[in-house]
Amino acid sequence: MAKILLIEDDDGTAAEIRLELERCGHSVTHVISAAEGLAEATRDPPHLMIVDRMLPQGTGLDVIETLRIQGDRTPALILSALSALNDRVDGLRAGGDDYLVKPFALLELVARVEALLRRPFDPRESVIHAGPLTLDLLAKHGSRNGRPLNLLPREFDVLAYFARQPGAVVTRSMLLADVWGYRFEPRSNVVDVLMSKLRRKIDLQDETPLLRSVRGNGYRLVLQR
Repeated sequence: MAKILLIEDDDGTAAEIRLELERCGHSVTHVISAAEGLAEATRDPPHLMIVDRMLPQGTGLDVIETLRIQGDRTPALILSALSALNDRVDGLRAGGDDYLVKPFALLELVARVEALLRRPFDPRESVIHAGPLTLDLLAKHGSRNGRPLNLLPREFDVLAYFARQPGAVVTRSMLLADVWGYRFEPRSNVVDVLMSKLRRKIDLQDETPLLRSVRGNGYRLVLQR
């Protein structure tokens, strides 16, 4: 069971979402304004937030941005009637982890919630230390034994995913679902291409390889000093 904070000022929408999520076994706290949402998220951090973009006393993006500045990395699903590309990009750049356009099917909302909750993430952490790797989740900066890795945003997210579960086998399907947010298997080698670039940045010629292929399964992070 996950603890979910729902910040939504439309009572009808909130009631439907709350009923469906509680039917799935989750605990839902509902507030209607940006100020209440920020206060509740600070007082009792949830496992996940569902945040309407347009709210009384501020916006949903204000809530998320403020929490991110404070170091809170709780996954946030943004709900909005604004569907233009720029609107979605603004939501994600404000710190949102996913963006769902209204009107939406409750089945899709639940699927997106489940995908966000699968991410092995402690909302209180801001820096991950995994063997020789140090990853600053706020600055999106990574290093190996102090050497900057100069990672692109997606490369950083993938490496952080591995660093949270060192030694575990991570499949391509897991990366596509939990990092890319895909609900399908694309007909491309996008994961393998990124992994090849990432490994060249992490493992220099004189260094022990950290990211290793698992034949027929995927990859895993093997920590060596």
